Amino acid sequence: MPAIMPISDLRNYTDVLKEVDTNSRVYLTRNGRGVYTIMSIEEADELDRLKALHNVLLDLNKAEARAEREGWINDDEMQKVMGLED
Repeated sequence: MPAIMPISDLRNYTDVLKEVDTNSRVYLTRNGRGVYTIMSIEEADELDRLKALHNVLLDLNKAEARAEREGWINDDEMQKVMGLED
């Protein structure tokens, strides 16, 4: 479960960092509103990986929609486009 703390608790940042682990973020608030989060590097890396995967899937969906609209090309045409023809 995430910990929610006022940003002023960073004065004792070692205590705040003890609350952070792979499965738990620390949310920092200012005037009762969330402004920052502290997470482990492993969690940040996983978040980056998921964002990249999401972007690839969006691009694939756009490409598929365009191919459905404009038509698909066959293997021979693709080889030419990629400069791989014999």
